[in-house]
Formats: sequence, structure tokens, C-alpha cells
Amino acid sequence: MRTDGQASADEQQASPPLIERFDALLCDLDGVVYAGPHAIAGAPEALERVRASGRSVVYVTNNASRPPSAVAEHITSLGAPTAVENVVSSAQAAAALLAERLQPGARVLVTGSSALAEEVRGVGLVPVTSQEDRPVAVVQGFDPHLGWEQLAEAAFTLADDSVLWCATNTDRTIPKERGIAPGNGTLVAAVAEATGREPLVAGKPEAPIFREGAERVGARRPAVVGDRLDTDILGAHHAGMDSIQVLTGVDRPASVLAARAAERPTYLLGSLTQLFEPYPEIVVSHDGDWVSATCGAARADVAGDVVTVTGAPEHLDGWRAACAAWWRARPEAEHPTEPVLEWGARES
Repeated sequence: MRTDGQASADEQQASPPLIERFDALLCDLDGVVYAGPHAIAGAPEALERVRASGRSVVYVTNNASRPPSAVAEHITSLGAPTAVENVVSSAQAAAALLAERLQPGARVLVTGSSALAEEVRGVGLVPVTSQEDRPVAVVQGFDPHLGWEQLAEAAFTLADDSVLWCATNTDRTIPKERGIAPGNGTLVAAVAEATGREPLVAGKPEAPIFREGAERVGARRPAVVGDRLDTDILGAHHAGMDSIQVLTGVDRPASVLAARAAERPTYLLGSLTQLFEPYPEIVVSHDGDWVSATCGAARADVAGDVVTVTGAPEHLDGWRAACAAWWRARPEAEHPTEPVLEWGARES
């Protein structure tokens, strides 16, 4: 999270909206734009406002169960008109990865949706559904109708170590309108447990899918927007891009605070609507083992494993200050940390 300056309250009021720091957004879908079929409150309107400002919005999704055309239609129906060219899916990334490694016309067992099979066919490969078809690769992507028989077919095929295995993504969970549900990662883990193998991963958090999104619109100052630390934010780090964590999906403020270094976002927002608000400057002071950070009217102090925040838990400035202080105290954390968080007086 940016901690590169100090600004007075008047300067913060006069500072431009956060969105003006970027020329494009590489935006996740599930948990950012919608949950299931329904829009997240204010998200489509915010994205249409971004587009109306002359900035590009590219949707980068790990959901491989629908073709980009269906995704574009869904987004458009929610009130944020977009073209199919502005949807980059992990199914496309997986098909491209396979095309790089296989001969044209090679057979690929598709453990996933018909949309994934179409992407495989579109790069000159032949999708099949059985080990008996002698596939030289297996590609696995999310499909809500996927069952034991399809997972078993993948395991049988992957018993041959020469068969290439590619997963569109390994998201452990997926946000739906009723809550958090198992994602493709749980299905990939089942096949991995049965075979003792690990797949190549084509989508997030790998960098190519983000770079493809930026290249499609010629973006020079893109920001990755997502709700997940382990895919969106980690992927932004891999791609060398700024990242914006929104709190409308999987990860919450406490998990952001505890994030390992490679999964820490540049900016923290409650929702996409806050793109059009000034982002407060965060000032960090560091003297030996003592670290302090201020953000707006909030302050966070680190002593050992304890983070004491003077501010209101429901206000993001307290969390932003806590993250800045804790991350300065633990700058190279390779694993999630476990700070003890204590809240003091509320912000005035």
C-alpha cells in the first residue's frame, strides 16, 4: 500500500480521485462486478463511469465455464456495456499455453465446460472426452456440472507421465449469491491427490493473462482490481502492476492485514464506487522496533506482534494505517502473518 508522502486534510480533499492514477483497469468479475447472476451494488455504474472517462476496462477472469461472448453479454446486461474483445479468460490462456506446447491437431482431454472445449478447438487442437481417444494432454477448468466420472477420466489419463496437464486456474473458492462455494482449485486438488501430480496453471495468478489484458488496450498505467489476494493481487505482483483490493468478495480486511508480502495490495477500497474518491496519503514512521502509520484521522502502532489502531474498525482508514504499519514491520513475510489487532479510541 502506498506510503510515499504526507498530505494535510486540505490537500487530501483537493487531491484527484484514485482512478486518475491509471489509464486502464484489469478487473476481476466474481466478487468484484457480480456475485452469481446479480450485480454487486454500484459496481456496473462505477465501471461505466470509468469507461465514460476515456479509460479502458478489461475483464480478466479465471472463470472458464462460459465463453467470453456470454461474459460480455452478462456484464452489458448489468449496466456496464463491454465488447467481447475486452474479456480475457483463463480458458483462453489455457488454450494458448497448450498451443505453445503441442503439435497442431493434438488431442486434448477437456475436463470442464463446452466453452473450454471451444477455446481448445479454436487454437487448432482437438478436444476429446475419454482416455480411449489417446489424448496427449488434459486441460481442467471449472464447470458447475462436473462430476466424479469426468474427474476420474482425467486421473486415468494422467497416470501416463508423458501426458501434459494444464489447469485454467486453482481458485479454492468462488463467490456466489448465496455465499462462498468451492472453486476449480478444489476439483484440481482432487485429481492431484489421485495422481500425485501438479498441473501447469494458465490463468491468475500467473502474469501472462494480465499482460494480455493490458496489451489489448495499449495500457501503460493499468491497475489490477480484485477481491482475492491469492489470484488477483498476487497476479498483479507477478505482472509488475499496481493492485486494488476491494472488499466485496472473498478476502476481508483482516486477511489483507495478515497477507504475505507477495499478496499485499497497493490500494484498499470497500467497493468500486470509491475509485472516484481521493485516496488518503499514508505516512509511516519507523524507529528500530517501533513502527507507526497514520491515514486520515486514524493511527496504527506496532509493538512486537501487536497492532494498536486508534480509529473506528468500520472505517477503512484504520485498516489502511494498520496494514501500512504492520507491513513495514514485516516487509518480507513469505507466509501469512498473525498480528494481534487492538482497537483504541474511535476516529473523531
